[in-house]
Amino acid sequence: MADANQLKRSPLFDSHFHIIDRRFPLTPNQGYLPDDLTCADYRAQLAKYDLRGGAIVSGSFQAFDQSYLLDALHTLGPLFVGVTQLPATVSDQEILDLDSAGVRAVRFNLKRGGSEDVRHLDAMARRVYELVGWHVELYVDARELDGLFETLVALPAVSIDHLGLSKDGFGTLLKLAEKGVRVKATGFGRVDFDVPTALKEIHAANPQALMFGTDLPSTRAPRPYSDEYFLLVVETLGDKAARAVFHDNAVKFYGVFR
Repeated sequence: MADANQLKRSPLFDSHFHIIDRRFPLTPNQGYLPDDLTCADYRAQLAKYDLRGGAIVSGSFQAFDQSYLLDALHTLGPLFVGVTQLPATVSDQEILDLDSAGVRAVRFNLKRGGSEDVRHLDAMARRVYELVGWHVELYVDARELDGLFETLVALPAVSIDHLGLSKDGFGTLLKLAEKGVRVKATGFGRVDFDVPTALKEIHAANPQALMFGTDLPSTRAPRPYSDEYFLLVVETLGDKAARAVFHDNAVKFYGVFR
């Protein structure tokens, strides 16, 4: 098992995790509601890491609620950013206010729902980028990427969750990475392919593409996050490349120090 010294050898910007707090609204998704993972819980679980910040991602079960996210951003501090879900009807002022609070991206959850419909992807992606410099994040099965390819490569800034989930469509994911789309090295327990091979291929396609995240609390994942996933990145890519995947790529992409 990993020890604390091994986990602290590289700074971590956790590019994908959820805060779940029943003080704020939750919406059942396909009958599912997750257990809590409060800010205090999250800090405790990552106490043995050199945690330097991260991206709090809105889940399907949080729909368009912003109250939990604003509270979490305030609690965790300025090195943490938000990835939210918004309706197409959101006003410019609401986007500007969320940006001031630390939100840096809008999410389209094609896998589980709870977000805006994909038909609004192009318009919303361009709107938030032009207004506040945000990118869009997609929770999408790679098998659907062929149909989205031309849209995604034309957008100013995009990331895809959980290595794309499926072996079928992974070739399209690699082509997107080559074109500058970022890929979250998250959810290793969700995918149906060999993770080390996928990491090597994406890194070879674009060394800036991969951004590591814990995916805590691993809601609905067949295999939840383990410290071994962190070490797997180092073993697969080496210390220098792993540092970029753990920290530098995401910090630059999310504009943490803007």
